[in-house]
Amino acid sequence: MRRTLPLSRLRAASLALAVIVAPGVAHAAASAPFMAHQALYELKLLKARGNATINSANGRILYDFTGSACEGYTSDFRQVSELDSGEGKNTLSDLRSTSWEDGAGKSYRFKIDTRMNDGDPSMIDGVAERDGDHVTIKLKQPVVKTFTLPGTTVFPTEQIHRIIAAAREGKSVLELSVYDGSDTGEKVYNTLTVIGAAIPGDRKIATPDPSTDSDAMKSLTRWPVTVSYYDQSAKPNSGEQTPVYAMSFELYENGVSRSLVLDYNDFVIGGTLGKFNVKASKPCK
Repeated sequence: MRRTLPLSRLRAASLALAVIVAPGVAHAAASAPFMAHQALYELKLLKARGNATINSANGRILYDFTGSACEGYTSDFRQVSELDSGEGKNTLSDLRSTSWEDGAGKSYRFKIDTRMNDGDPSMIDGVAERDGDHVTIKLKQPVVKTFTLPGTTVFPTEQIHRIIAAAREGKSVLELSVYDGSDTGEKVYNTLTVIGAAIPGDRKIATPDPSTDSDAMKSLTRWPVTVSYYDQSAKPNSGEQTPVYAMSFELYENGVSRSLVLDYNDFVIGGTLGKFNVKASKPCK
């Protein structure tokens, strides 16, 4: 029996990745400065599992990050992926995301455009505001809607900040509820992050890339991280709940990510950093 391609997971994980490759924003002044940069990741299939019929996968991620803790942070992300499932059946996914989050992690604006093959685009447009013990979400697309989430819910860039903070404290596990605007703009994920031992900047690297060769990065500590995403609204049938998707990467203390692995359950895609450019940024006054 052939499994259909998990397109909803592909879209959701692509959006989450738009933030994973971004620096965390909240409380940036309390740790290493977060780096404005542009990065290009080359994607390829690492393996397929079970009955999944995927012969090949390839694509690219282009990511652009700018801003400061004072003015907030803007990220522009595009991921184009092509999956070949045999018999001439190809799936082309094109996701574009623009987001902004203020330096304290209280406001989050997002616009997401997803296209699959020649289908109509799927648009999500909204804003999230933290107010006391709750978070208010106001969607413009795909439908006009307002709803609230518990105040413990974090935005995705705050998620990355907390991972770095936990890593600095020597913690190996972190659980967070995350809202990133994915699906129809109403999805909330429970996330489980596993953090490995710190990798010092002077350790020899088996597979160098433009980030490890950059003079601005060579002295920085990084951590191997795996983040698993669980649908908060799903009810597990029995036993342990399976994540919707998971992603692994090495996270630098300035927020840059390298050595990506995207696990969609049916198949796994690797992302190698092909180009990396440090951008000028204005410090807070």
